[in-house]
Amino acid sequence: MINNVVLVGRMTKDAELRYTPSNQAVATFTLAVNRTFKNQNGEREADFINVVIWRQQAENLANWAKKGALIGVTGRIQTRNYENQQGQRVYVTEVIADSFQMLESRTAREGQGGGYSTGNSFGGGNDYSSSYQAPAQSTPNFAREESSPFGATNPMDISDDDLPF
Repeated sequence: MINNVVLVGRMTKDAELRYTPSNQAVATFTLAVNRTFKNQNGEREADFINVVIWRQQAENLANWAKKGALIGVTGRIQTRNYENQQGQRVYVTEVIADSFQMLESRTAREGQGGGYSTGNSFGGGNDYSSSYQAPAQSTPNFAREESSPFGATNPMDISDDDLPF
Protein backbone atom coordinates (compact mmCIF):
# COMPACT_ATOMS: atom_id res chain seq x y z
CA MET A 1 0.00 0.00 0.00
CA ILE A 2 1.12 3.55 -0.69
CA ASN A 3 0.41 6.44 1.65
CA ASN A 4 2.50 9.43 0.50
CA VAL A 5 1.59 13.10 0.72
CA VAL A 6 3.38 16.09 -0.78
CA LEU A 7 1.97 19.53 0.03
CA VAL A 8 3.02 23.07 -0.74
CA GLY A 9 1.28 25.86 1.10
CA ARG A 10 1.52 28.69 3.60
CA MET A 11 1.46 28.33 7.36
CA THR A 12 -1.69 29.90 8.82
CA LYS A 13 0.02 30.62 12.16
CA ASP A 14 3.26 29.84 13.98
CA ALA A 15 3.71 26.15 14.78
CA GLU A 16 2.78 25.03 18.28
CA LEU A 17 5.80 23.18 19.73
CA ARG A 18 5.28 20.79 22.66
CA TYR A 19 7.22 17.96 24.25
CA THR A 20 5.95 14.51 25.17
CA PRO A 21 6.62 13.07 28.67
CA SER A 22 9.57 11.22 27.08
CA ASN A 23 10.95 14.60 25.89
CA GLN A 24 10.13 14.07 22.17
CA ALA A 25 9.45 17.34 20.32
CA VAL A 26 6.16 17.53 18.42
CA ALA A 27 4.86 20.52 16.49
CA THR A 28 1.39 21.04 15.07
CA PHE A 29 0.37 23.60 12.48
CA THR A 30 -2.11 24.23 9.72
CA LEU A 31 -1.08 24.57 6.10
CA ALA A 32 -3.24 26.55 3.65
CA VAL A 33 -3.02 24.83 0.27
CA ASN A 34 -4.63 26.43 -2.78
CA ARG A 35 -6.84 24.27 -4.94
CA THR A 36 -5.94 23.92 -8.61
CA PHE A 37 -9.29 25.18 -9.86
CA LYS A 38 -11.25 28.39 -9.38
CA ASN A 39 -14.76 28.72 -7.95
CA GLN A 40 -17.72 30.39 -9.71
CA ASN A 41 -16.40 33.84 -8.71
CA GLY A 42 -13.04 33.12 -10.38
CA GLU A 43 -11.21 32.83 -7.06
CA ARG A 44 -9.03 30.00 -5.84
CA GLU A 45 -10.21 28.36 -2.67
CA ALA A 46 -7.84 26.84 -0.14
CA ASP A 47 -7.87 23.71 1.97
CA PHE A 48 -6.61 24.05 5.53
CA ILE A 49 -4.71 20.89 6.38
CA ASN A 50 -3.61 19.95 9.89
CA VAL A 51 0.00 18.75 10.03
CA VAL A 52 2.03 17.09 12.80
CA ILE A 53 5.82 16.87 12.70
CA TRP A 54 8.13 15.18 15.22
CA ARG A 55 11.62 15.35 16.76
CA GLN A 56 14.35 17.61 15.33
CA GLN A 57 12.22 18.53 12.32
CA ALA A 58 9.57 19.85 14.75
CA GLU A 59 12.11 22.04 16.54
CA ASN A 60 13.53 23.34 13.24
CA LEU A 61 10.08 24.16 11.95
CA ALA A 62 9.11 25.98 15.15
CA ASN A 63 12.35 28.00 15.10
CA TRP A 64 12.44 29.00 11.44
CA ALA A 65 9.04 28.74 9.77
CA LYS A 66 6.60 31.42 10.88
CA LYS A 67 3.06 32.43 9.96
CA GLY A 68 2.79 33.03 6.21
CA ALA A 69 5.90 31.02 5.34
CA LEU A 70 5.71 29.06 2.08
CA ILE A 71 6.83 25.52 2.85
CA GLY A 72 6.80 22.10 1.27
CA VAL A 73 5.86 19.09 3.40
CA THR A 74 6.26 15.37 2.70
CA GLY A 75 4.65 12.71 4.83
CA ARG A 76 1.61 10.47 5.13
CA ILE A 77 -2.08 10.77 5.99
CA GLN A 78 -3.23 9.39 9.31
CA THR A 79 -6.71 9.11 10.76
CA ARG A 80 -7.58 8.66 14.42
CA ASN A 81 -10.61 8.99 16.61
CA TYR A 82 -11.44 9.66 20.22
CA GLU A 83 -14.43 10.27 22.45
CA ASN A 84 -14.90 13.89 23.51
CA GLN A 85 -16.27 15.16 26.86
CA GLN A 86 -19.84 15.00 25.54
CA GLY A 87 -19.42 11.31 24.75
CA GLN A 88 -19.36 11.84 20.98
CA ARG A 89 -16.90 10.05 18.70
CA VAL A 90 -14.60 12.58 16.96
CA TYR A 91 -12.63 11.61 13.84
CA VAL A 92 -9.42 13.44 12.96
CA THR A 93 -7.48 13.27 9.69
CA GLU A 94 -4.04 14.85 9.63
CA VAL A 95 -0.75 14.69 7.77
CA ILE A 96 2.17 13.22 9.70
CA ALA A 97 5.13 15.03 8.15
CA ASP A 98 8.47 13.30 7.66
CA SER A 99 10.19 16.47 6.52
CA PHE A 100 9.61 20.05 5.45
CA GLN A 101 11.46 22.56 3.33
CA MET A 102 11.37 26.33 3.26
CA LEU A 103 10.47 27.39 -0.29
CA GLU A 104 11.24 31.11 -0.16
CA SER A 105 14.48 32.97 0.26
CA ARG A 106 15.15 34.79 3.48
CA THR A 107 14.83 38.16 1.76
CA ALA A 108 11.45 37.20 0.28
CA ARG A 109 10.21 36.14 3.72
CA GLU A 110 11.46 39.34 5.35
CA GLY A 111 9.88 41.39 2.58
CA GLN A 112 6.48 40.07 3.64
CA GLY A 113 6.93 41.59 7.09
CA GLY A 114 6.10 38.32 8.79
CA GLY A 115 8.36 38.89 11.78
CA TYR A 116 11.03 36.46 10.72
CA SER A 117 14.35 36.02 12.44
CA THR A 118 17.28 37.84 10.90
CA GLY A 119 19.44 34.72 11.28
CA ASN A 120 19.97 32.32 8.45
CA SER A 121 17.68 29.28 8.36
CA PHE A 122 18.97 26.31 10.35
CA GLY A 123 21.93 28.27 11.72
CA GLY A 124 24.05 28.06 8.59
CA GLY A 125 25.97 31.18 9.54
CA ASN A 126 26.69 32.26 5.95
CA ASP A 127 24.68 34.82 4.06
CA TYR A 128 25.38 33.68 0.53
CA SER A 129 22.94 36.16 -0.99
CA SER A 130 25.05 39.17 0.04
CA SER A 131 28.28 37.80 -1.44
CA TYR A 132 26.76 36.58 -4.71
CA GLN A 133 27.50 38.63 -7.82
CA ALA A 134 25.49 38.06 -10.93
CA PRO A 135 27.53 37.32 -14.04
CA ALA A 136 27.95 40.16 -16.53
CA GLN A 137 25.22 40.29 -19.14
CA SER A 138 26.35 39.29 -22.59
CA THR A 139 24.64 38.19 -25.73
CA PRO A 140 25.09 34.45 -26.17
CA ASN A 141 26.73 33.28 -29.38
CA PHE A 142 24.50 30.66 -30.93
CA ALA A 143 26.41 30.52 -34.22
CA ARG A 144 27.00 26.94 -35.23
CA GLU A 145 29.61 25.55 -37.52
CA GLU A 146 27.95 23.51 -40.22
CA SER A 147 30.05 20.39 -40.46
CA SER A 148 29.26 16.71 -40.32
CA PRO A 149 30.32 14.96 -37.13
CA PHE A 150 31.21 11.93 -39.29
CA GLY A 151 33.66 13.69 -41.58
CA ALA A 152 33.00 13.12 -45.28
CA THR A 153 29.37 12.69 -46.24
CA ASN A 154 29.93 10.13 -48.98
CA PRO A 155 27.36 7.31 -49.02
CA MET A 156 28.50 3.99 -47.58
CA ASP A 157 28.47 0.87 -49.67
CA ILE A 158 26.76 -1.73 -47.42
CA SER A 159 24.79 -4.76 -48.52
CA ASP A 160 22.06 -6.46 -46.50
CA ASP A 161 24.44 -9.37 -45.86
CA ASP A 162 26.78 -7.01 -43.98
CA LEU A 163 24.11 -6.03 -41.40
CA PRO A 164 23.99 -8.11 -38.18
CA PHE A 165 20.18 -8.02 -38.00
